[in-house]
Amino acid sequence: MPKTKVVVVDDSALVRGLLAEIINKQPDMECIGAASDPYVAREMIRNLNPDVITLDVEMPRMDGIDFLSKLMRLRPMPVVMVSTLTERGADVTLRALELGAIDFVAKPKVGVADGLRQLAEDITEKVRTASKAHVRRLPPAATPAGTPAGAASAGVRPAAPTAPLGRLSTEKIIFIGASTGGTEATKEVLMNLPADSPAVVITQHMPPGFTRSYAARLDGLCRIRVKEAVDGERVLPGHAYIAPGGHHLSIERSGANYIARVRVGEPVNRHMPSVEVLFESAARVVGQNALGVMLTGMGADGAKAMKLMRDAGSYNYCQDEASCVVFGMPREAIAHGAADEVLPLQRIAPALLERLRTTVGAAIHRV
Repeated sequence: MPKTKVVVVDDSALVRGLLAEIINKQPDMECIGAASDPYVAREMIRNLNPDVITLDVEMPRMDGIDFLSKLMRLRPMPVVMVSTLTERGADVTLRALELGAIDFVAKPKVGVADGLRQLAEDITEKVRTASKAHVRRLPPAATPAGTPAGAASAGVRPAAPTAPLGRLSTEKIIFIGASTGGTEATKEVLMNLPADSPAVVITQHMPPGFTRSYAARLDGLCRIRVKEAVDGERVLPGHAYIAPGGHHLSIERSGANYIARVRVGEPVNRHMPSVEVLFESAARVVGQNALGVMLTGMGADGAKAMKLMRDAGSYNYCQDEASCVVFGMPREAIAHGAADEVLPLQRIAPALLERLRTTVGAAIHRV
C-alpha cells in the first residue's frame, strides 16, 4: 500500500520538526514537506500533491483560517488543524471545522515538545482518518455550508417551523453520538429542531477546553438552548446538553425528572466522553422514550449500546455513508442491528420531528 503523504504547515520550526518525526515513524505515512507559512505551503501542495496537510491555526503573513478557506474552495483536501488550548484557539478551531477541516489536534501552551510526543498516537490516528475522509468543496458564499447567511456571526436563529410538537413530546429524550465530522453534523440536526423539542443529550468526541465554546456557538444558532452539561442538573425540554470534554455524560432518573450525570472515569472505547456510556444510560433509564441518533465518526464507539437502546424500545437513526465525513460509527451501529432508519444528514431532523408528531398523535388518540 502506498504511504499517506503529509505536508506540515506551522510557523514553529520546533513543531514542524516534531510533527515530521511523529509522522515518519509510522509505517503507512510520510512527511513529504514542511512549510513555515501558507505561501510556502501553497507551492508545496501544488508541487508535491499531498494526501493530507496539518495546518497551524495562527501564523504570520496569512493565518490558518484564511488559508483553509481558500484551500477548501479552490483545491479541497483533508486538513487536520493544529490548535492551542485557549478560548481563542477553541473558537478559531470551530470555525476551521465549519470551513471543512476534518479534525484538530490541541497542542499545549507550554511544554510543546513533550506534549506533542504524548499526543503522537492521537495525531497519527487523525491524519490516518483524514486520509480516508469525504472532503467537500466549500461553496463560494462566505458562510459555511448548512449555516444561513449571516447566522454564524449575527447569532440569528432560523425561523421556527409550524405545527408545534405539544406537551407530550416532553416525555421523550433525543440522544446523539458523533465523532470526526460531528461538530457540523450535530449543528445541522440541532438547527432544525423547534424550541419545544424534547431534550437533546449529546456526546461528541472533543477534548477539554473546546466543548464550552462549541456549546456557546450552537446556542447562538439554534432555537433550542445549548449548553455544556453540569452534573446533577435537570434535563429539560427545549435544551441540548453537550458532554464536557474529558468527562463521561449519562442520564439518571430522580423521581419524575431526568438528571445529567457528569463524571470523570476510565476511557471507554478509548474515549472520554464516550458515546457508549451515554447510550447505555439511555437504554437503561429512558427506554422506549428515547430516540437515538448516530452521526459521522471514526470507530465503533456507541454501536453496542445503541443496539441496547433499540432492544429497550427506542427508535434509532444512523447517518448514511454519502453524507458522512467518516462512516465508521454509523456503519458499526448498522452492523450491530441498532438502526431503525439510515438517512442522509439533512433528513434526520425532519424524520425525528415526524416521528415525534406521530407518537404524540397516537398518544392523544389513545386518550
